Amino acid sequence: MMRIIDKDDAQIRDLYQTARDAGIDFFDHADIYGGRMHACEERFGQALNLSGAERSEITLQTKCGIVPGKMFDFSYEHIITQVEGSLRALRTDYIDVLLLHRPDALVEPDEVARAFDELAAAGKVRAFGVSNHTPRQIDLLRTAVTQPLVANQLQLSITHAPMIAQPITMNMAGEQQSIERDGGGIVDYCRINGITVQAWSPFQAGFFNGVFLGNPDYPELNAVIDRLAEKYDVPPIAIATAWITRHPAKMQVVLGTTTPERVRDAAAGADVELTRPEWYELFLAAGHRLP
Repeated sequence: MMRIIDKDDAQIRDLYQTARDAGIDFFDHADIYGGRMHACEERFGQALNLSGAERSEITLQTKCGIVPGKMFDFSYEHIITQVEGSLRALRTDYIDVLLLHRPDALVEPDEVARAFDELAAAGKVRAFGVSNHTPRQIDLLRTAVTQPLVANQLQLSITHAPMIAQPITMNMAGEQQSIERDGGGIVDYCRINGITVQAWSPFQAGFFNGVFLGNPDYPELNAVIDRLAEKYDVPPIAIATAWITRHPAKMQVVLGTTTPERVRDAAAGADVELTRPEWYELFLAAGHRLP
């Protein structure tokens, strides 16, 4: 829901209903989306004004912890204040999942735990998680936080997959791909600890520098995608989704589009189960290496 700030009510309702019709019942927000605090959450709440019954059919996730351009803030006061603002903006009594939005270098796990305990006891937040956190940062939080951390939102696409590619070539000093980043092992760590990886920017070639789908810079990858799309009778974007959902970690894909047609086409990938050879063919076509 990051880019809905400029959409009118009808467009937001169309986007929402297209997602629901495609089988999507999970909507991802953050307090900073939209250029000011709670802007996109507010647009979502205004446009949909969900009844209690319809609210119970969906999962609303939001994030807090970033003060844009200034700092990260995982203090007790900031977490509580931001959640209250999100509840008002979304016009709901509870948030299904609250994520800490990127790491805070000054995090005090006891303060996070105090905020989480208070929000859980009040019924205002039902589950908690993180985004862009390393295994050790999660372990640090868990020294005080008692609730399970159910999700870690991480950037992942076929072309931007260091957390998958690096372990494949581990201990191979001659391979650039083998360089361990962020402590390494985040996918395995999440699987071991029951943390769902939520893949953001699943169609981006890198860090907000354009999509790889139909991109002339990725001819071999797109040739494979197009061939598999024809085989499975789905749009190419569905194959990009399927590459992520095929992983045994049972990842969620954060689509990040405000175009209803793209939502519908991307969601079709959830019904495609790529074979092992197909998954690795896409991996190699994206420029990753095998030992």
